[in-house]
Amino acid sequence: MSERVERNDVAAVEGDGLGRRRMLGMLAGGVAAIGLTAGAINAEGAALAPPEKQGEVAAEELYGPARLRSYKSRRSSSWDRSGGNADAVPVEPGASATVLDVQGAGVITHIWFTIASEDDHHLKNLVLRAWWDGEATPSIEAPIGDFFGLGLGEYFVYQSELLAVASVKALNAYFKMPFEKGAKITVSNEGKAKTNALYFAVDYVTLPSLPTDLGRFHAQYRQAAPCKGVIDDWTGNGDRSVNDLKNLDGKDNYVFLEAAGRGHFVGVTQAVLQNQNGWFGEGDDMIFIDGDTQPTINGTGTEDYYNGAWDFSSKPFAFQHNGAPYITGDERLGGRYCLYRWHTEGPLAFEKSIRVTIEHGHGNSRSDDFFSVAYWYQTEPHATFPALPPAKSRIPKVFRVGGAGAATPGE
Repeated sequence: MSERVERNDVAAVEGDGLGRRRMLGMLAGGVAAIGLTAGAINAEGAALAPPEKQGEVAAEELYGPARLRSYKSRRSSSWDRSGGNADAVPVEPGASATVLDVQGAGVITHIWFTIASEDDHHLKNLVLRAWWDGEATPSIEAPIGDFFGLGLGEYFVYQSELLAVASVKALNAYFKMPFEKGAKITVSNEGKAKTNALYFAVDYVTLPSLPTDLGRFHAQYRQAAPCKGVIDDWTGNGDRSVNDLKNLDGKDNYVFLEAAGRGHFVGVTQAVLQNQNGWFGEGDDMIFIDGDTQPTINGTGTEDYYNGAWDFSSKPFAFQHNGAPYITGDERLGGRYCLYRWHTEGPLAFEKSIRVTIEHGHGNSRSDDFFSVAYWYQTEPHATFPALPPAKSRIPKVFRVGGAGAATPGE
C-alpha cells in the first residue's frame, strides 16, 4: 500500500471520528436543553455523574505513606563501640546507665530493651527515668517492668498499640515523646544484684524546632500494697455489707494519676495481686477533670474500664486498645492480673487538672495489691510525682488482710 493511500485512509477515519464527535455534541446539547445536567451519556443513554473538579484535594491517607520526610533519623543504642559483639552494658547495684542524651529538638518514636540479670526481680528493681528540655525532675519514673506493662515483675508476651513484649523478653514502647532543647533517659539499678547486660535502642528523629502546641510525654508509677479496704468483715462480694456500700465522690479510690496543667490522659497499665478470694474487679473507674468534685466520667466496673466484660471469664486477651494479657489464680487468694487501656481513640483532655481513679472492689471493699503506671501528655512544669516506693516494697507479695479467703498465704 502506498504512503498516499495510507494518509487518505487515516484522513477518512479522522473525518468519520470528527463527524461522530459533532453528532454526540449535538445530542448532548439536546439533553442539556431538556433539563439533564449530566456531563456525558453512556452507551445505554443514561446520564453519567460529572467528573471531579480539577485540583480537588484527595484524602490525606492517600498520600501519607509516600509523603517525603524532612527530619533526620537517629538511634542511641548499646552497640559495641569496638566493633565487636559485646552489644550491651552492665549496670552495677546503685549505678545508672544513660541510654539517651541528646541536645536540640526532636521526637522519640520507639524504645527497646532486653535484659540479662542475676536478679529475679530486675523488672521491679531497674527504674526507667526520662527528662525533657533540661527539667529538674523526671517526666518518666517507673520500674522498667511496670512501664512496659509487666507490673508483677514477670515476663509474658503480648501486643498492643503502644506497648509490646516480643518473644522472649523484648520490651517495646511506641509512644511519641517530643523534646525541644534536649532529652535524657537513664536506667538505674536499685536492686542488690548486678545487671549483667542491658541491651537498648532508642529511635528518634531530630528537627529544627517543634510546634508550640505540643505537650510533653509523662509516665508515673504508683502502688498500694495492700490497697486497704473500708471493711474487713465479709465473706463474699455479694455480701450485703459490700453491696450496701455507696461511693459517689471517690474518696477512698485507688489513684492512677493526679496532674495539674493542660494536657490529655493517654492510658494506664495496672497489675493486681489478690489478697482475698473472689473477683477483684467490681470497682468502678471515676475520672475527675478540671476540679469537678463529682466524677466527670463514671464507669461500671473494672473489667468494663478495660473494655472487657463478665470478669474476663478468666481468659487472657490482648487487643490494640485494651487487654488483660496475663491472668492466673482462678479469682482466689494469690490471683494475678496485668491489664491495660489506651485512650488513643479519644485521649481525655483537661485544661487545669485531672484525677484518674478506680475503686478497689465495689465501694472500695477489697484489700488487694495494686501497681500501676499512668501515661499522659501535658504542658510543663508538671506537678511533683509521689516518692517512688523503696525497691523492696515494690516486689509483689500476698498480705494478711481480712475479708474473704485465707488469712495467710498457703492456707
